[in-house]
Formats: sequence, structure tokens, C-alpha cells
Amino acid sequence: MNDLKHLTVYPLGDHALTIQLSESIDNDIHQFILQMTETLEQSHFIGFIEVIPSYHNFTVFYDPIRVYNHYHETTHFSPFHFVKDFCLNTLKAATNISSTEKNIIDIPVIYGDEYGPDLDYVASYNGLDHETVIQLHSEKLYLVYMLGFAPGFPYFANVNEKIVTPRKKTPRQNNPAGSVGLAGNQTGIYSIASPGGWQVIGNTPVKLFTPTKEHPSLLKPGDYVRFKPINQKTYDYYKEEYHYGN
Repeated sequence: MNDLKHLTVYPLGDHALTIQLSESIDNDIHQFILQMTETLEQSHFIGFIEVIPSYHNFTVFYDPIRVYNHYHETTHFSPFHFVKDFCLNTLKAATNISSTEKNIIDIPVIYGDEYGPDLDYVASYNGLDHETVIQLHSEKLYLVYMLGFAPGFPYFANVNEKIVTPRKKTPRQNNPAGSVGLAGNQTGIYSIASPGGWQVIGNTPVKLFTPTKEHPSLLKPGDYVRFKPINQKTYDYYKEEYHYGN
């Protein structure tokens, strides 16, 4: 990625900074962000803690005391300015990944009825029938942009414009684990039971977050997800045979 003219850098308290590459959600920009995340994790500076990617930015957390103690005598920069320059130099030296192998994960979803209590609203809001909403939601391959809100909660963006629907005015107090929702042009999955204002149109029996596993989250940024509509019999099969669910 050579065009950095829209890049902005700003501090996040005294131990982190955010580098924003764009105002819009774009797959190419996000792939570049994931490349930067991997590069910083592999070739970081003394005092580096972690880097967290988002839709169009990434945040670098650092220990300002360790950064100051290790680099001040040679650079005479403040920890913020040292980390900023380190990240910008890494950005300038980076090149886009010309081709990446997609890690595609199929997520079975049962749509509507008690599993998707807001499917009626999404359909009526967009002037569509249930079948069209399901088709438009499940026919696209979605990039996992980031995890957040709750442990293992994946954010996907740029759903078909025909099903873009605003959040609920009043959040639902409890969305079951596996609830698949829409919020604006985003779609996502509630990894654990929690409150939330997304329009729930279905539910997956697949467990997205298991805290006892070495890698608790089923998905990670950079993965791709394909939603696969299923019926009640298949949903029950997954629940019974694979012990999925809450």
C-alpha cells in the first residue's frame, strides 16, 4: 500500500497510539492492516505490548517507561514519538500482499422464527421477503475485520446494500450465544449470551468462543466466513452431535 496521504496518528492515553489509514471500510486496506499487525508482532521494539487491528486502523500498546529507558539516550524522542516513527517507518517499508490464500470457514445458520426474531423487521424495512433477505445475507463471502464487544465476537462489513438495516432503538437485554445480527452495513455473531442492539435474523449452533481452549476464539481477523442456511433438523444435529451452543 503506497498511498498514505490519508493516514493520521493520534495518542490513546500515555501508553498507546492509533494509526488510521482510511475513513471507509475496505478489504484491501484491512488486509494491509493485518499485514502490519503481523509485521509489528514479529519485529517489534523494546517495550512493545500488543497491536490490535480494527476496520481501518490499528492500535499499538507499549510500555512508555521501557521505551524511554531503552531508546532515550540514542533518539532523544518521547516514547510516543519514538513508537510513532517506528510504526511509520515500518509502514513505508511494507508492501501489499499480492495474493493471499483465504481461510474460509462455513458457519451454519438457522434463520427466522425464534432464532431470528428481527427477520420480519429487516424484511419489511427493506421491502423484501424473508427468503430474499436470507439469500442476500448468505450468498456473500465475509472478511473477519476484527473481534470485539464480547470475547470472540466477529465483525463483518459491507453486507449487500439491499439489507442494510439500522440498529434497534432499544437494545435487547439478552441475545443468545450464536445470534447472527445486522447493524447498518455490518453483520456479526454474538459469541456469548449478552445484551445488544443488532437486528437478530438467525442463530448458529457453532460455538465461537471456548475459554478453556488454547485458542479460545473460533475466528480471527483475516479469516473469511460463509453463512450456510440450515433447517431445524440440521440445527438439532449440530447441537446434539457436536455439543455446540450455549
